[in-house]
Amino acid sequence: QVQLQESGPGLVKPSQTLSLTCTVSFGSITTSPWYWSWIRQPPGKGLEWMGHIRYDGGGGFIPSLKSRASISRDTSKNQFTLHLTSVTPEDTAVYYCARGRIAVDSHDAWGQGTQVTVSS
Repeated sequence: QVQLQESGPGLVKPSQTLSLTCTVSFGSITTSPWYWSWIRQPPGKGLEWMGHIRYDGGGGFIPSLKSRASISRDTSKNQFTLHLTSVTPEDTAVYYCARGRIAVDSHDAWGQGTQVTVSS
């Protein structure tokens, strides 16, 4: 059964770049028909799907994040990394990585989540 684990800093200063890595076990990030998402939940709010990278390296982000967000991957380590530039306190959230199946509007495996606080 695939397992996902987020890692990264818990505290980031405003205007800096946040980088979070998701390490995937028991499943390859280059195998069809899967895609790999970043999802976040700000305090007191619902889940927000941010964007994804597909097994073939394609993907994208929601319009509100497109100018600040990107995803890279290291296939040798079976990891993918979220990069979010120019963070503000509004980016404070629990961040999750998750696996989805192309053409299916749901995620079947999630990491446990990692808290990120943006504060000076």
